[in-house]
Amino acid sequence: MAKRKTKYVCQDCGYESAKWMGKCPGCNNWNTLVEEIDASSTKNRHTFSGVTASGSKPEKITAVEAQKEPRVTTKLKEFNRVLGGGIVPGSLALIGGDPGIGKSTLLLQVSAQLAEKELPVLYISGEESTRQTKLRADRLGIKSELLYVLSETNMLDIANHIEQLRPSFVVIDSIQTIFREEVTSAPGSVSQVRECTSELMRIAKTSGIPIFIVGHVTKEGAIAGPRLLEHMVDAVLYFEGERHHSYRILRGVKNRFGSTNEMGIFEMKEEGLREVMNPSEIFLEERSQGASGSTVVASMEGTRPVLVEIQALISPTSYGNPRRMATGIDHNRVPLLMAVLEKRVGLMLQTSDAYIKVAGGVKLDEPAIDLAIAVSITSSFRDQPTRPDDIFIGEVGLTGEIRRVSRIEQRVQEAAKLGFKRVICPQNNLDGWTAPLDIQIVGVNTVQEALEVGLAR
Repeated sequence: MAKRKTKYVCQDCGYESAKWMGKCPGCNNWNTLVEEIDASSTKNRHTFSGVTASGSKPEKITAVEAQKEPRVTTKLKEFNRVLGGGIVPGSLALIGGDPGIGKSTLLLQVSAQLAEKELPVLYISGEESTRQTKLRADRLGIKSELLYVLSETNMLDIANHIEQLRPSFVVIDSIQTIFREEVTSAPGSVSQVRECTSELMRIAKTSGIPIFIVGHVTKEGAIAGPRLLEHMVDAVLYFEGERHHSYRILRGVKNRFGSTNEMGIFEMKEEGLREVMNPSEIFLEERSQGASGSTVVASMEGTRPVLVEIQALISPTSYGNPRRMATGIDHNRVPLLMAVLEKRVGLMLQTSDAYIKVAGGVKLDEPAIDLAIAVSITSSFRDQPTRPDDIFIGEVGLTGEIRRVSRIEQRVQEAAKLGFKRVICPQNNLDGWTAPLDIQIVGVNTVQEALEVGLAR
């Protein structure tokens, strides 16, 4: 009998080696290489007979007929928004998030809504029995006849059930529990996750069935398994939020069929997830009036303007080196803006600790929030509150200038809709559009001008 070939595979990054090593050269982690049988042969693999492959030939790109992919929409408009307008047939999407955050609840609600549109849906759970899934469905009030549930972890059996049932939508919960018999490693390992995802991708592309798979996350917040997993799928969504708070945020970090800047906000209720249509009101409902260090900025999340409160606390330091901490924004942006305030405005911040926070758990990364952060820091340092009906928008340059931002008209309209009376924004953004009648627009060129206007008593 021929000796079976083995290889050593890193369980963190997927690096393969012919011999064992204590430290992985790929990710520099220790004791992560595990011996596995080389299953490179594909002669025994199950094939999905949905579509027979035909010989294809190279075509001129000008001769290829362009067809707009029809999308399947759900009742959750926030879910449709993050996907780019709906579910694309034949797509493979990956949803990650912390345990207990609501991934299974979200996909079960989406499955039920599609089943109500006379579309058969197959919900496959490798972590729960069908009775446990039924208990969750009862809590959510789901009673659709076209929603099929299956408790299975064998990839071969899953492929057979999909071929027999021919559903319009498939959910795999979760990919770390699915295994292939010819791969000898344990479920959840690098090889199993890669092989099972590859099989699901082939099924989705050949049959046109959209498939959503749930992925576990690591302690660092990344989806467990090799990074190759995120490259294989068409869309990667992250479901974020604190388990002890009711609000959840769905973000797209990869989407071949839409923008990755969109954000969907949901509220967890006893009867399931409810979409939040106006998140600005949610983020501002607990704002303190008359407190120093608090400003409001109109930030763009994809095509949607969202008003968010930025808080700053500046206090004398007790250490040799002052602390600079930030939550919800890039921590490198805080010392940069503080250096601009020291150099261009004359604030002595070298002996002060700085704590910056975006209220509501939102993460902002666009440059248009620079001015609001600078005003918050100055407001806390001088103990001068800003006007409660002011909005600050603008990018701050290293020379202290306020640079123009995109989509200023949408930002101002959102501020006017929520009752704000004044917007401090870049002077260069004032041309080419007309502001609403019930809101005042103040154009500024430098940080010094913005502080004189925003912190005037």
